[in-house]
Parts: sequence; structure tokens; C-alpha cells
Amino acid sequence: MTIEPFGPPRPTDYLANERTFLAYIRTSLSVMAFGFVISRFGLLLRLLPGGGSVRSTGASEWLGIAFAAFGCLLAVLGVWRFLSTTRDLDANRFKASATTNTIVGWATVLLGIAVVLSLVRLL
Repeated sequence: MTIEPFGPPRPTDYLANERTFLAYIRTSLSVMAFGFVISRFGLLLRLLPGGGSVRSTGASEWLGIAFAAFGCLLAVLGVWRFLSTTRDLDANRFKASATTNTIVGWATVLLGIAVVLSLVRLL
């Protein structure tokens, strides 16, 4: 869906695009850090006193890797969105991309469900 332009792009449009890009980068770094924490959670449980009885399923390592990879993909997506929006602003057109946001949202939900299921298995 293309929205008809209301005039040339303003500097605030470019600054808003930059803020959105930085939000993508902050989020991707947070997701990668969260992945690291998840992957080391199983190790922490085994190192705690009495943790030798905790059986390792390897789920925390794989979930951590999945979150780290998802964080990397978010960073790539942020760069792509920044460049395409800048290109659209330069051409005096704007194209909404609700599909991309929906895909990222559902991917986050699925990874969250995987974390909850792995935590329930530890109980």
C-alpha cells in the first residue's frame, strides 16, 4: 500500500527513521544478550549446590542459540528497513510494511513459548 505524499520529506522524517533503526539495534542486542543468558542457565543450574541432580536436556543451549540468531536477524532486518525507508523518503513516497512487523511479532511469540515450555520441563 502506497500513501500519497503530502509534500517533500522533512528532516523529522529522516530522524524518525533513524530512531526506528536504533530501536531495532537496541532490541537485537537485548535479544542476543537474552539468548546468552538462556544458554548459560542450564550450566548455572548444574553448578549450584545440589544441582548435580538436574538433568540436562540441552534445551537451554539450543534456545539460547535460537535467540542469538533471532537477534542477528533483527539487526539485519533493521538495516534493511532503514535503507528501504530512506530510499522511499528520498523518492518522496512511503510504503507501509505491516507484514514485516507481523512476522517479527509472531517469531517473538514462538520463541517465548519455547522458553516457557523449556522452563516448565525443568519443574
